[in-house]
Amino acid sequence: MLPILAFVFGSLLVAAAARALTPRTATIEQRLDEVVGVQPKAPDESRMSKRLMDAFMRIGRAAPKPASEVGKLRARLMSAGYRGEEALTLFIGIRVGCALTFFAVASLPFLLRTGIITALIAAAIGYVLPGMVLARMAKRRQHRLRLSLPDALDLLVVSVEAGLGLDQAVQRVADELSLVHPELSDELRLVHLEVRAGTGRADALKNLATRTQVDDVSSLVTMLVQTDKFGTSVAQALRVHSDTSRTKRRQRAEEAAAKTGAKMVFPLVFCIFPAIWVVTIGPAAIKFVQVLIPLARDMK
Repeated sequence: MLPILAFVFGSLLVAAAARALTPRTATIEQRLDEVVGVQPKAPDESRMSKRLMDAFMRIGRAAPKPASEVGKLRARLMSAGYRGEEALTLFIGIRVGCALTFFAVASLPFLLRTGIITALIAAAIGYVLPGMVLARMAKRRQHRLRLSLPDALDLLVVSVEAGLGLDQAVQRVADELSLVHPELSDELRLVHLEVRAGTGRADALKNLATRTQVDDVSSLVTMLVQTDKFGTSVAQALRVHSDTSRTKRRQRAEEAAAKTGAKMVFPLVFCIFPAIWVVTIGPAAIKFVQVLIPLARDMK
C-alpha cells in the first residue's frame, strides 16, 4: 500500500502544481461581456495585500537605487508590461523584501541550525529570485507578441490597401486585436497615442521596439522607418514583411516540433522507465529473492 499511496500523493501534487501554474482562460460570460462592452468588475483587494504592497513600496523608496541598474530594470519592466511610474520602486521593494525574508528564515536558530554563511546565501537567492521571475514574465510576453505579429501585419496590409493612412491603420488594428492579442493591441494603441501627442512617427515606432525588445518588432520598425524616409509603397513593404513573418513563425513551429524528441528523453528516463521497470522486473525480482534467500539459509 505504501507505493500506491506515494503514487497517489505525487499525482495529486503534480496536478495541483499544474493547475496553479496554468493561466486561467476567460469564461464565456467574460468574453461576451467584452464583446458587448460591459466593463468587468475589478476584484476587491484585501487589506492584507494592500498593506503588503504599501510595505514593499516603503522598502523600495528607502532602498538605494544604483544608476547603472535603474535603466536596465526599467527596460525589463517595460518588456514585461509594467510601464507605471511606481513599477520600479515596487520591484526594488519586492527584491529587497524577499532577500530580508530569506535571510530571517535561514537565520532562525529554532528552524534551521545554520551559520551566517547559509543565511547570506539564502538572502542572495531571495535577492535574485524576483529578477528571474521578472525575466520569465518578460520572455513569455515577448513570445506572445512574436506570435501575434503576423496577424497584425495582415490587418495592417488590408487597412493600408483599403485607403487608410499608416496612423489610422495602426489605430484600427489595435482596436481589432484588443480581444485576441491584448498585449500587441496595447502597444499599438500607445504608438497611436504618442503620434497624436506630437511625437514623430519614427520616434514612436522606435519607442515601440525599445519597449517590447522583440527582434521581429524591431525589424518591422526598421522597415517602416526606411519606407517613410525613402517614400516607397507602404502597402507593398508590409505585404512582403508579412509573408516573411509568417514564414519565420512556421519555421519556429517546425523547430519546436523537431526539439520535442530530445525534450521527451528526460521524462522518459526519470518518470516512465522506472515505472516500467518496476512493473516488468519487480515480480521477477521478488520471486528471485523468495527463492534465493531460503537456499542461502539452507547452505549455511
